[in-house]
Amino acid sequence: MRRALKLAAHGRGWVNPNPLVGAVLIKDGKLISEGFHQRYGGPHAEAVVLEKAGSEARGADLYANVEPCVSHPGKRTPPCADQIIQSGVRRVFVAMRDPDTHVNGRGIAQLRAAGIDVQESILAAEAQKLNEISVKYKTTGKPFVLLKMAMSADGKIATRTGNSKYISSPDSLRYAHELRDRYTALLVGIGTVLADDPQLNTRLDCPGHDPVRVLLDAQGRLPLEAKLLQSKSSAKTILATTDALSKAKEEALLHRGVEIWKLPIVTNNIGAQHAAPLQSGQIDLHELADRLGKAGLDSLLVEGGSTVTASFLQTGLVDKITFVIAPMLIGGQTAPSPIGGLGIEKIEDAFRLKDISLRALGQDIVYEAYLDYTGLEDSS
Repeated sequence: MRRALKLAAHGRGWVNPNPLVGAVLIKDGKLISEGFHQRYGGPHAEAVVLEKAGSEARGADLYANVEPCVSHPGKRTPPCADQIIQSGVRRVFVAMRDPDTHVNGRGIAQLRAAGIDVQESILAAEAQKLNEISVKYKTTGKPFVLLKMAMSADGKIATRTGNSKYISSPDSLRYAHELRDRYTALLVGIGTVLADDPQLNTRLDCPGHDPVRVLLDAQGRLPLEAKLLQSKSSAKTILATTDALSKAKEEALLHRGVEIWKLPIVTNNIGAQHAAPLQSGQIDLHELADRLGKAGLDSLLVEGGSTVTASFLQTGLVDKITFVIAPMLIGGQTAPSPIGGLGIEKIEDAFRLKDISLRALGQDIVYEAYLDYTGLEDSS
């Protein structure tokens, strides 16, 4: 099963919104075949290993980190459960059930009804973490949100003059692009565009995919000469804005291929997770998350800046954070920190983190954790 999990990870960034799946076929203690789901719309991992094995699959044991799929509306590939039954596989070992409500438990039930021995929950925790994006999206319809920031050891994302290139090391910059390769959408605020003029694409030594670029720009201030509009990338750009966008700017952006979403603004603090109010005039991020989910975007990488970071935290949309901490001190009372906004008033309202991990990346430290919103509705 560990091998199946390792194989499954190779599909990151290419199979969304399907789950990451790897499969291994064993017979008489020997490896018969192995494979993984490589691209959305392509053959699933189970189909790959069964085709490689041919008649050798009869009497073998199949290991898959996600429950085999079944026929359901909208399905684009042959159901794996049917193929497994037809192959003559003897036993199936599964790490987790498919979170998709069309499948959840049905694949296992179909295999058992055909007389195949199925064992569940093998390395279940590892499997759930590997497919945290798919689990969130399939169960809620909203994208999994990762908040990623680079900062100095004293918690600054730029100097008092706004200079921020480059706080993190070359290793960490490469890691940032690996994250872009894994996530289907990347979001920044207009402040980041005006300050840094980023390309918002993926730049790796090996071929990667560019995420859909999402820009929060309530007032329609995006410059027509911005680098992200000059990119040759096939990934689309979405401008999340409001009715404040002028007609002339809208037409110019549409001519450049930008997809424009006009969203409502926040007028009160209803639904906020913390006591600190959202600043007036900000785009309703819950509406944005709903639209991203309906557009089939299962994951969102938020790269800031500090106002955007605060807004996503305040609305309870962040699932996970990744802070890359560089071995430097910047200082300065006016130097920006990763989380802007008004902030909380009382420690009891602080954002709580869980499942924390630390690892070295070159000279930098990667701090990862998940948001724990338990009990915040009662306290706020």
